[in-house]
Amino acid sequence: MKFSKLSQLFLVSSIGLLVATVFTACAITTIDYVFVANSAGTGTSNDGQIETYAADSQSGALRTAGTAVSSGGVNPVAMAVTTDYANLYVANSGSNNIVHFGIGIDGTLTAKDTLTLTGTPIRMAVNTAGTYLYVISCTPSPTLPCTAGTAALTEYALTSGTIGSAASSKPLNLANVSSGAYASDNLVPTGITVLANNGTSITGNAVFVTAYDQSAYNPGGTTTSTANPGWVFGFTIGSGGALAAVTSGNPAATVSPWEAGVKPTAIASDPTDRFVYVTDYAQDQLIGYTIIDGTVLSFLPTGPFRTGNEPSAVIVDPRGLFIYVTNSLDSTVSPYEITLATGTPTGAVNATGSGSNSTDTQPVAIVIDPALGRFVYTANFLGNSISGFRADPTSGALTATQATPYPTGEKPTAIVSVPHGNYSTQSVTP
Repeated sequence: MKFSKLSQLFLVSSIGLLVATVFTACAITTIDYVFVANSAGTGTSNDGQIETYAADSQSGALRTAGTAVSSGGVNPVAMAVTTDYANLYVANSGSNNIVHFGIGIDGTLTAKDTLTLTGTPIRMAVNTAGTYLYVISCTPSPTLPCTAGTAALTEYALTSGTIGSAASSKPLNLANVSSGAYASDNLVPTGITVLANNGTSITGNAVFVTAYDQSAYNPGGTTTSTANPGWVFGFTIGSGGALAAVTSGNPAATVSPWEAGVKPTAIASDPTDRFVYVTDYAQDQLIGYTIIDGTVLSFLPTGPFRTGNEPSAVIVDPRGLFIYVTNSLDSTVSPYEITLATGTPTGAVNATGSGSNSTDTQPVAIVIDPALGRFVYTANFLGNSISGFRADPTSGALTATQATPYPTGEKPTAIVSVPHGNYSTQSVTP
C-alpha cells in the first residue's frame, strides 16, 4: 500500500503526538527535595556528606538530584532548615562545627559560613522567625559521651541565614531538682524542639531540651546517682533572645526540668504549641505533655503510650493530626492519631498485621514532606538508606512508596526536606 505525502505527514504527526502524550503522562514532577547527612566522605579529610533527593509529587518516590556535597566536617549528626527553606545547617560532631548552606530553588546547596564550637554539637533547631539557631552540646571524654557540667543549650543569632555570635547560653543541670547531690551528674543532651509560634505570639515562647542522666542510667557500666534518669528542660526566651530556665508556673506542675522516663531520645511539639511528645528509648514508650501558660509542662493523664522497641525519633505532621515514631530496634515506624481536644495519641495506626510500616535497618531520623504533608521518610543508620511512605490524609496510615528503600551513603544520621517551587506548606489550627 502506498501513502500520499499528506497521509505520511498525518501518520508521522499522529505518532509524534502519541509519543509526546506518553512522555507527558510519565513525566516526573518534583514536589520536595530531601537532604540526608551521612558519614561516607569522599575527600581526603574523610568529611561527611549531604546527599540530595527529589521526591515525586504523585508517588513520593525518591531519585538522586545532583552530586553529594561535603558536610564541611566529620560525622554529621543533625540538620535544621529555616522556615523559608532558604538555609540549611549541618552539625558535625567529629569536627565540632556547624556549617551553613544556602538552598537554591533547584535544591543545590552552597556552603556559606562555618561556626566552630568548643563542645560537640548534638542536635539543633531554628525558630519560626529564622532569627535564632538553638544548639545543644557537651564536651565528651574518652570514656563518656558527655563530661559532667558541660551539657548546654546555646542560642546563636541569625542574620539572613548567616550564623552570628552566641546571644545566650544556659547549662543543663539538676540543681533545681533537689540538693547539690545532683550537681556532679553526667547529663547527655539528646533532643530539642522550639515551639512553632516562637517569636510570633505571646505563647509559644519556649525551647525544650531532652537529656538523660548517665550517672543514673548507664547500661553495662556503673551508676553513681539515684536521680531520675530522664529529663525535659524548659527555657523561656526573653528580650534579645535571652534564655531563662522555667522556674515558675501552674501549681499543679513542677518546674523545669520535668521527668521524662529513663532515656529520652527525641522530642517534638505540635504546630499549635499545646503539646510536647518525647520518646523513651529504654522503656519503649511515648510520653506526652500539655503545655501550660506557654512554658510549663504537665503529663498527659492517660500516658505514657506504647511504641515499638527502642524508639529513636518523633515528628508531628504539619497539620497537627498525626504523630510518627521510628523504632530503631524493630526497624519500623509507629503512626498515631492525635485527639485534638486533649493531645492524646490514640492506638497506633496499622501497627500490627501489616508490613507497610517496616523501614530498612535501624531508622534514627524522620521527616514529613512540607509541600503536601503526605510523604514520610526515615534515615536508616545501618541500612544505609532512606525508607519512604505515603500517609493517608484521613487516617494517618502508612503505605510504602514505590521502590523504597533508596540507597544512601554510609550511616545516615539526619534527614530534612524543603518544598520545591511554589508549593504551599500544610498547616492547621485545631
